[in-house]
Amino acid sequence: MEKTLILIKPDALQRGLIGNIITRFENKGLNIIGMKMINLNDDILVEHYKHHSDKPFFPRIKTFMKSTPVIAMCLKGKECVKIVRDLCGETNSRNAKPGTIRGDFAMSIQCNLVHASDSPETAKNEIERFFNQNELYEYDFKNLRTIYSEDEL
Repeated sequence: MEKTLILIKPDALQRGLIGNIITRFENKGLNIIGMKMINLNDDILVEHYKHHSDKPFFPRIKTFMKSTPVIAMCLKGKECVKIVRDLCGETNSRNAKPGTIRGDFAMSIQCNLVHASDSPETAKNEIERFFNQNELYEYDFKNLRTIYSEDEL
C-alpha cells in the first residue's frame, strides 16, 4: 500500500474548507493514518520547497504558508499518490477540472488549497518531514474489508 502526504493550506483553513477537503479523500476510500494541525517555520518551509527556494516568489510562499496553521495528513491506499493528485486537480486552480478539489474551490496557483506529494519517493520524504513514526497509525478498515477483496484495497 502506498502512502502520501497532504497539506491543507492556509487558504482552505481561512475559507472553512477543511471538512470538504477531508471528505473528498474519505469518500474515495483512502485511509487517514495520520493527521495534525501545525505551524510551519522557515526551516521546514525551506526544506519542503527547496525546488523553489531560489525563485523570486519564494518569500511569498513562506509568508502565505506561515499565515495560519496547516493540516498535515498522511493517507494510505492502493495507488494513493496518483489518486490523491487526481482528486486535487492541476496546481493552477484555474485549469483544474470541475470535480477536483482545486477545480471546485480555488482560482489561484499559490492559494490552491492543498499540497500533495508528486511521487511515492517524494511522499516518503515528505511524510518523514512532517510526521514522527509514532504519529502514524495502522488500523483495519473492517467495513471496507467486507466490501472489497484484499487485492482491491
